[in-house]
Amino acid sequence: MIELKNLTKRFAQHTAVDALTFSVQPGEVLGFLGPNGAGKSTTMKMLTGFLAPTSGTASIFGSDIQTQTLKAQRQIGYLPEGAPCYGDMTVRGFLEFIAEVRGYRGADKRVRVDTAAGQVELDTVLSQSIDTLSKGFKRRVGLAQAILHDPRVLILDEPTDGLDPNQKHQVRELIRGLAQDRIVIISTHILEEVTAVCTRAVVIASGRLVADGTPFELESRSKYHQAVTLVGESSLDDVALAALPGVAGVEFNQPERSITVLAKPGQVIFPQINALITQQGWTVKELNVERGRLDEVFRTLTRGEAL
Repeated sequence: MIELKNLTKRFAQHTAVDALTFSVQPGEVLGFLGPNGAGKSTTMKMLTGFLAPTSGTASIFGSDIQTQTLKAQRQIGYLPEGAPCYGDMTVRGFLEFIAEVRGYRGADKRVRVDTAAGQVELDTVLSQSIDTLSKGFKRRVGLAQAILHDPRVLILDEPTDGLDPNQKHQVRELIRGLAQDRIVIISTHILEEVTAVCTRAVVIASGRLVADGTPFELESRSKYHQAVTLVGESSLDDVALAALPGVAGVEFNQPERSITVLAKPGQVIFPQINALITQQGWTVKELNVERGRLDEVFRTLTRGEAL
C-alpha cells in the first residue's frame, strides 16, 4: 500500500503541504482533489521522490521514498499531464526506447512493449508516428509507457483533460481495467472524473486534508442530497411543497423553470412529494431525485466552511 504520515513541505515561511496523512490500498482508484495552490503537485513530487519533505514520511509498499528511493520508484508508473512523448517517434519506437531506459533488452523488451500496447489497445497504430495520433491515442501511449514495467502503483495527472466525450470514456475504461490489481491515484480538477472512475476521493485545501471518502459519501454531504427537482407543465405550488415534512426549503431554477425541493439532513422526501403531486393532480414532465452535487461540496470544503 501507499502510506503518508504527517507529510509536510515548507518553502521559507509558506507551508505547501501540512501534516498530510492517509493510506491507499491495492484496487483503489483515488481521486486527489484540490483547488490551484492546494498542494497537490507538491504532494505528488514528494510521493514520487522528486522533492524531499520537510518532515513526515511517504512509503510505497513498505519502501520509504527518501531512504529507499529507487526501490520505491520502481513500483511507480507515472503519466504526466498532457502525456508528453517524442512526437517524431513511432509508437513502437517510443515504447522500445522507454523499455530500454528501464533496462529491458531483447525478447524481454519485445514482450514488455507488446503486452503494454495490447493492454491499452495500441496494436493498430504501433507503426504510426506519435504526432499523427489523436489526443485519445496519445493518452493511451502515455498509459502504455507508465505500465510497461508492470508497476504496482499508477499516478496519473489530469489523464482526460482536453479529450472529447468519446475519448474520455475510452481512457476511463482503460483506467478501470488497469486498476483491478494496482493502486491508481488520479490528480485532477475535473470533478466528473471522481464519480466516473474513482472509488475514493481525498480533498486537500491549503495543504491540509479536508475530506476523505467515497464519491457517494462526499455527495451525501451536499445540501442537494436527496433533493427532488420537478418540472411541471403549469405552475407548481411551492408553498405546499415547502410545507411537507422533511423539507428544508425550495429553490427556483432559471432558465430551466424547474423547482428543487431540498431535504433536511437524513430525510427522504420523494414519497411525500409524489403523494402531493397525485393529490393536487399536477402534470409533471420531469421528476428527479439527486444524489448530491460534488461541485458544491468541493467549493464548500475548499472555502473552509463547515458542511
